Amino acid sequence: MKSGNAILSSYGTTIFEVMSRLSEEHGAINLGQGFPDERGPADVLDAAATALMTGWNQYPSMMGTPDLRQALASHAKRFYDLDVDWKTETMVTSGATEALTACLLGLINPGDEVVLFQPMYDSYLPIVRLAGGVPRFVSLKAPDWSFTRADLEAAFSPRTKLVLINDPLNPAAKVFSRPELELIAEFIQRFDTLAVCDEVYEHLVFDGRRHIPLMTLPGMRDRCLKIGSAGKTFSLTGWKVGYVTAAPHLLQPVAKAHQFLTFTTPPNLQTAVAFGLNKDDGYFAELAGGLQAKRDRLAAGLTAVGFDVLPSAGTYFVVADVARFGFDGDDQAFCRWLTAEAGVTAIPVSAFFVEDAPKSCVRFCFSKKNEVLDAAIERLSRRFGKV
Repeated sequence: MKSGNAILSSYGTTIFEVMSRLSEEHGAINLGQGFPDERGPADVLDAAATALMTGWNQYPSMMGTPDLRQALASHAKRFYDLDVDWKTETMVTSGATEALTACLLGLINPGDEVVLFQPMYDSYLPIVRLAGGVPRFVSLKAPDWSFTRADLEAAFSPRTKLVLINDPLNPAAKVFSRPELELIAEFIQRFDTLAVCDEVYEHLVFDGRRHIPLMTLPGMRDRCLKIGSAGKTFSLTGWKVGYVTAAPHLLQPVAKAHQFLTFTTPPNLQTAVAFGLNKDDGYFAELAGGLQAKRDRLAAGLTAVGFDVLPSAGTYFVVADVARFGFDGDDQAFCRWLTAEAGVTAIPVSAFFVEDAPKSCVRFCFSKKNEVLDAAIERLSRRFGKV
């Protein structure tokens, strides 16, 4: 019997699925997989329900409904002072992962090199390889997940086609600073490359920081494809509504890939997301503020238990270094042990690396109800003898 695709077959079951199954087996509190356990904003849900019952339920435009694409253009102007033509520079996808896939399949030719920052979301590398791309890695270094000019010099070459950057970054909870983005932009222009910018956590930024799209830097407007996610912005990850903003010459090949992937996205959900993007500033401030409070709650609890908690500037996550516990094993073994022995599930950060991975860092998700976070800390406190 002939085998399946050699690239995809080489990958095992995702670490999120592995740890979630283990969590269920042990009745653990799952702080591994990154999704909120709230219902999401009621008015956005109502908009979707109304559109489902009274609106259009046949194929919408491949590029997305006009109301959502217009809302995307308004959102770009409102938050980033970007002038976007909704007719030629926006496209709606069935989730940000589909947006990412369409970007990579639409832009990469076999043999093109792609610069990736690790730790990185687990879908990046398989898609790059499926497209025929050759990965080149920049390893970010804990605790601040920094990189240097020398790191970029080692990764870029005349064969570099594009850079894939996740900002804010899952799993490290890093928000790239303007000087860091300027350095990346310098290399992108020097090597005449493109940038696919996964910015799904753009509104989940803490402590008074502001997200800076790479697209807004000088010389970057026509080199960047910006990916966003309604799932993260409205705490509705199951909806799988994503979007791409890019100059027409970049969006055109991406749209051709999109038409052969999902083609289109449920129109009622698009109507609701358009409504949501037009919500007032208070919603977006409350979203970030509420998650920042949850971050602080979990981080304080982990610190009290004895974890070394690393800075978390955005996303749903905090990373903790567990080296001080003297555990006999790596981060993957620690997460399995923690699930079985303490009843709390985390994700090993080494799963987000291909090379040069730290072996003592684990990721916890804090986008959960306060009582869930408190129960997790109570279990950890009992196991580590802090109560």
